[in-house]
Amino acid sequence: MTTKTFADLGVAEPLCRALEAQNYTTPTPIQAQSIPALLQGRDLLGLAQTGTGKTAAFVLPILQRLAANQTKRPAKGAHVVILAPTRELAVQIGQSVETYGQNLKLRHTVIFGGVNQFRQVKALAGGVDILVATPGRLLDLMNQRHADLRQASVLVLDEADRMLDMGFIHDVKKIVAVLPKTRQSLLFSATMPSNIEHLAAEILNEPVRVEVRPEVITVDKVDQRVLHVDGKRKRELLAKLLDDSELSRVIVFTRTKHCANRVSEQLEKTGIAAEAIHGNKSQGARQRALEQFRNGKARVLVATDIAARGIDVTGITHVINYELPNEPESYVHRIGRTARAGKSGIAISFCDSSERSHLRSIEKLTKRPLTVVATTEWLGDQVAVPMNEPSDNRPARNGPRGPRHQPGKPRHFGKPGAGRGRPQSGQKQSRRHAAAQ
Repeated sequence: MTTKTFADLGVAEPLCRALEAQNYTTPTPIQAQSIPALLQGRDLLGLAQTGTGKTAAFVLPILQRLAANQTKRPAKGAHVVILAPTRELAVQIGQSVETYGQNLKLRHTVIFGGVNQFRQVKALAGGVDILVATPGRLLDLMNQRHADLRQASVLVLDEADRMLDMGFIHDVKKIVAVLPKTRQSLLFSATMPSNIEHLAAEILNEPVRVEVRPEVITVDKVDQRVLHVDGKRKRELLAKLLDDSELSRVIVFTRTKHCANRVSEQLEKTGIAAEAIHGNKSQGARQRALEQFRNGKARVLVATDIAARGIDVTGITHVINYELPNEPESYVHRIGRTARAGKSGIAISFCDSSERSHLRSIEKLTKRPLTVVATTEWLGDQVAVPMNEPSDNRPARNGPRGPRHQPGKPRHFGKPGAGRGRPQSGQKQSRRHAAAQ
């Protein structure tokens, strides 16, 4: 069967030109299934992970329908409201709107918290065609009567499950209550917990259901390893791992904002360029941190789970879970920051005694045990057995220790794909290893 083009899906010529300028020629599965239905004005329930092309799947038909039926922009309002859980995702959606709509005379703006609202209020005063917003700031502007959504005709909820996780679901419902009952509504979510099912039933009218699972599940493309370590020695272990130059662009995930700051500061003290990003950072500080990471001036980005979705930085070689997440789904989104665009990657998780239940939950969700890399008890001149060393250089499980790391010899943590398959001596599966700790 001939591969469809965007033109085959009914995408108009100005949008096709914008896509070609970005070397974007072949629709992804979710785009091929969603665009025709959305061009017809149907509601849609999309089940898709990040990286599947879902943003273009809804932005393209929205732009086309707006361009074909241009009407006066409502004062303080918008024809289309797109809600996103994080500032970063909202900004990225706004960038997509600008990129794909470059040949159209449409106006859009992006609204989020953490910055002064003056410019946002000014941008919204005359009305826009497309409003991209985080729920908290938008509701705040609505309460101040700076935003009026009573004439909006399209609603998009992106990453609805993430909004639920972050406690935005009540804000979302308050915003939806103001919108006209007759409208086109779209809801996208990577997972479908019962709360999201109920929300979808409330806001969608006979929706087309599109479910797209990547042909290669993200976790299968990531070489996943776990190091059992005492919590007090995690910072030392992290610094030792980063002695390996193959860890060239790394995201380190923590559970709390305080820990993210602490880890970032500690890395800076050891001479490793690092930036921290989390919810307490101002928008300007977060954007600067991301830019430093993108352009290579910062080798490490230390982040809370707010960065697990919506941030698309190319060339991330490793993800390190400094602290395992409470929710196993967050682990999948974290490690999905590497192994992007068909490439493979490495995820390294630290696990102390208090986190073993989290590890078991992760392995249950991913249906595979993480490869345990032997972490020595002494943490002296050798922190972890080099991952690409022959097995006879690794300490046996119950036998005498093998040779220690030789001073001056680099600790190789491998390229993506190394160490997969059947574990060698010293790389036991984590359930059995945990029982021996």
